Amino acid sequence: MSDASGQSTRTGQLFINGKWVDGRGDETITVINPATEAVIGTVPQATVADVEDAVGAARSAFDEGPWPQMSVRERAAVLRRMAEGFEDRRAELVDLSIAEAGSTRALAEYLQVGTPIDHFFDLVDRVLPAFEFETALPPVIGNGIGQGVVVREPFGVAALITPFNFPLFLNLCKVAPALAAGCTVILKCSPYTPFEALVVGEIAEAAGLPPGVLNIITGDVEAGEALTTHPGVDIISFTGSDAVGTKVYGQGAQSLKKVVLELGGKSANILTDDTDLDQVMQSVLGGFITHAGQGCALMTRILVHESLHDELVGRIKMALDYVPVGDPADSNVVMGPLIREVQRARVEELIRVGQQEGAQIAYGGGRPAGLDKGFFVEPTLFVGVDNRMRIAQSEIFGPVGVIIPFTDDAEAVQIANDSPYGLSGGVWSADPVRAHGIARKLRTGMVVVNGGGGGLMPDGPFGGYKHSGIGREFGAHGLSEYLQHKTIQWAAAR
Repeated sequence: MSDASGQSTRTGQLFINGKWVDGRGDETITVINPATEAVIGTVPQATVADVEDAVGAARSAFDEGPWPQMSVRERAAVLRRMAEGFEDRRAELVDLSIAEAGSTRALAEYLQVGTPIDHFFDLVDRVLPAFEFETALPPVIGNGIGQGVVVREPFGVAALITPFNFPLFLNLCKVAPALAAGCTVILKCSPYTPFEALVVGEIAEAAGLPPGVLNIITGDVEAGEALTTHPGVDIISFTGSDAVGTKVYGQGAQSLKKVVLELGGKSANILTDDTDLDQVMQSVLGGFITHAGQGCALMTRILVHESLHDELVGRIKMALDYVPVGDPADSNVVMGPLIREVQRARVEELIRVGQQEGAQIAYGGGRPAGLDKGFFVEPTLFVGVDNRMRIAQSEIFGPVGVIIPFTDDAEAVQIANDSPYGLSGGVWSADPVRAHGIARKLRTGMVVVNGGGGGLMPDGPFGGYKHSGIGREFGAHGLSEYLQHKTIQWAAAR
């Protein structure tokens, strides 16, 4: 079908027990392009009854179906067909990420779509074959000789809840290990970006995943709470803000579910006094303009040695003059929109708060000229920032960077750690030993030294300290979260 402008639009359904259904309610969700505000399509608004159906299907598939009982090799064969399905639809998913999530094409090709597909193949081809699902225990001598094994078994029914900013990436980094572990799944995606989740269902269906093993629902807060409090759910994995994550944690605690949380960040990028500013500019700019600042691991706090402060500010301002902001369907655009008007209003409010607290805007602060449609905000740089200010402590989730000077390495570490969050961070120095020493002192789940070298490494555990979350994702570490550990012991034959 087409909208009034002649553009094609999509109509989605829920995926429950291996079937595509309209859902039990009458309400629908209208999905729009955040750059143009054009309608992309509609999907059902999942109701509590739909959640009940999805959990029931997943529960039956786990308790009675073949998936948890399959050998690792059998599950891997199905998952590899899924991975190949994503590869076959890579170009379509890139275009969908641009339209639905407002991603630029370069980011969509690399991080939104390319990286999760690569991680999926890595899980199937490298992690699963080498993973120890059963480990022998050493013999124990007491009353005779005792022997045993530790068996790692699927946790059960997994409720996976994902946000809007990196939809396919976050869907796959939960769905893939949960399925690989032998769990059955209910994936609840963001109502802003449901179509990338529904493609996961299409690919799973084509790959021959048994009915009920993967269920996909849309929905609002009511549907989410029905899922996280449901007694048929054994484990929850949630990615989103720490405020919502706290609620999810409490909801899961009512029935002692395992809860894995990947939450917010206010990560610091530390530039020591011997930093080569020519090398650091891409990292510094990307720390707050990538995906219009809508990334939990982005390094939006720029901590720079006081001797480099003024030069760095000048370089950032000059570079931002050459950052095209606009519709990411244009391959020349470097920064696209925020996801919705409500998010733009929040970012603009925090920009006002920063000024009220005494920080100064060195660049931006308003809306880009000539963009009457879409939810755009200018790249914004604050100077004169004290780390106690709200703009230095809150996750803004918009294209807002703050620069904070420091006098020595000890103060840089102190400022970086003075945050409720601890998800990511960066260190730059001409002396790699010095940089490594600083990295070891940061209370954060990931540190990139001198720009890193491997991107998001598929077996590097990803997750946070403090309010940035509980548990880890990616590779063997992510797979382990979906496994129970059982000890089986017996007496040696007499």
